[in-house]
Amino acid sequence: MHLLLYGPGRLGGAIASAATAAGWTCTLVGRPAAGEARAAAPLADVVVETSLGGAVADNVAHALTGGNRSFILAATGWDADTARISAMLQEHDAAAVVATNLSLGAALFLRLVETAAGWYARAGAFEPSVVEWHRRGKADRPSGTARAIARRIVAADPRWAGPDAAPDGPDGADTADARPALEVFGIRAGSNPGSHLVTFDGQGESIELRIAARDRTAYADGALAAARWLTAQRRTPGVHTFDEVVDDLLAASA
Repeated sequence: MHLLLYGPGRLGGAIASAATAAGWTCTLVGRPAAGEARAAAPLADVVVETSLGGAVADNVAHALTGGNRSFILAATGWDADTARISAMLQEHDAAAVVATNLSLGAALFLRLVETAAGWYARAGAFEPSVVEWHRRGKADRPSGTARAIARRIVAADPRWAGPDAAPDGPDGADTADARPALEVFGIRAGSNPGSHLVTFDGQGESIELRIAARDRTAYADGALAAARWLTAQRRTPGVHTFDEVVDDLLAASA
């Protein structure tokens, strides 16, 4: 398989290494120099996008003009361009797996958190919160994974407003609909590749769920799984979640 990879940084480098170890070929595309015309995108089996959020839409457009039709969008921080990217994919009959975190462990952790949030919501006396810790140089805060965790919590426990709620409601409320905002806190220090802690705090006890990445190999393995899923059969044009990949992996293992 041939991967076309935009953004050969830490995550991109890990994916490229995993692809090479699997016997795949990988073409890396970096940021063009100022004033330099961009060469046409080569045709690949799958395009993997791991660059900074502000570059994602332009990189997708660049890859589409080269005839590419299968994408993995693993970058974060491009929420403002979601509609534009979705429209481009539909227009070009292309499919993309979109994930803030490509590890299988994280995908299952999200499901675990949502189930637990529903339990503790019904118990009534527990307050959820999220803390994430990443390397000092990580740009977005909170992380894309932390935002995904928060969305799962508020889906199961609507007492709280998640990261997509309008801020600054009436009479000093946290959000426009007067729900208190779910507490999500980010730490940027050292070289941590990614740790997330979910706490359900009650009057006399506290329950913690934690996931910690030791390195980026889990993300790279997930990227290769998503690439295999995209090329196994023709996928419906538009955006697909990593959950669809995970569901097929779990079904196959069963």
